Amino acid sequence: MNGLEHIVHTVSTMALPLLFAMVLHEYAHGWVAAQCGDPTAKLQGRLTLNPLAHIDPFGTIILPLICLILPGSFLLGWAKPVPVDPRCMRQPRRDMALVAAAGPGMNLLLAVVSALALAVIELTAPQNSQQAGAAQPQSLATFLLVPLAYMAFYSVLINVFLALFNLIPIPPLDGGRILTCLLPAKPALALARLEPYGMLILVGLIVFDKELGVIHAVTGTLASGLSGTILSTAIGLATGATE
Repeated sequence: MNGLEHIVHTVSTMALPLLFAMVLHEYAHGWVAAQCGDPTAKLQGRLTLNPLAHIDPFGTIILPLICLILPGSFLLGWAKPVPVDPRCMRQPRRDMALVAAAGPGMNLLLAVVSALALAVIELTAPQNSQQAGAAQPQSLATFLLVPLAYMAFYSVLINVFLALFNLIPIPPLDGGRILTCLLPAKPALALARLEPYGMLILVGLIVFDKELGVIHAVTGTLASGLSGTILSTAIGLATGATE
């Protein structure tokens, strides 16, 4: 597979799972906020699965494409944040923690669903999902199953990665928001004051990750282990169900 073919293959099989992962992440935030009494997302037309309502031109399209095309790049991307108003919530601290946790929770759910889908594809045509692309498609079913297998596999990796990355306890990431809601008042206030500088801190961690190893430990080692566990468990369940 030459360079251009590799780029087309990567974008075609990873772009859609990445888009769904980011859009459903934000939808989950808005849905849980609505259950907690905050209608802000719904009133602003953001409580929808329509990707157009959640797309951020740079974070959802340009940056992910750059990351997917460049070999060895760090996968980053985001959708337009769903508006949330804690003043509308019944128990603001508890509810904000639930809202923040909803995004990573949705990504983990998508990872599990994607793994189960891949397991079903493997049982339907194991030679296609295990060696997708190794041979020319010989039927319409094979032609459809091969890209679906790729997308399901990458969906597991992408969603686990996004869930763990967003759980890093630095605001404005979801992990930072959760920790802010759980800490006592003074430490919570101190952590909340970091939010304007949170993205700069993350960029620093990414740039110097070779020396620090923080991002690699969270999104590399942990993501790889959790992805493998989800995939093997799903395949085991699907295999056991057919015996």
